[in-house]
Amino acid sequence: MRRLLKIVFCACLVLTFHLSPFTSKAQVKVVGDVAVSRMVEKHVELNSKVKTIPGYRVQIASFSGVNSKNSAFDLRDRFNIDYPDVQVYIVFDEPNFKVKVGDFRSRLEAYAFLQQIKEFYKGYIIKDNIFPEPPAVEEYAPDDGDISEEEQ
Repeated sequence: MRRLLKIVFCACLVLTFHLSPFTSKAQVKVVGDVAVSRMVEKHVELNSKVKTIPGYRVQIASFSGVNSKNSAFDLRDRFNIDYPDVQVYIVFDEPNFKVKVGDFRSRLEAYAFLQQIKEFYKGYIIKDNIFPEPPAVEEYAPDDGDISEEEQ
């Protein structure tokens, strides 16, 4: 019996020392060029400043020549009167002043809006970086099937 206890004790001792490297926490140290890590940090910093996403707009005019700037701003003002809820952008793309409207996430949304304004404004859909709206916050409204506290 004593001999059996010695064998079991020795076996436990051997297993404890043998398995100890597998139970310890491993540490990994990544060694790399400092310039690469600085470039990654700069990339993250620049991307955090960008507030636009790829999307679509409707370009309703492009003016060039004499008084093109005034024409673009006049069109912007007229469009703002007709559609006050839609954002208007004037972009100077030398030598043209382009008037673009809307911030649409999909081509289908832009197409629906173009159909809505095509009687008064000629335009076409373009890809552009847009300013997304913040997501809408939905409030909870009980359904008819919900039981109120008074009914309980």
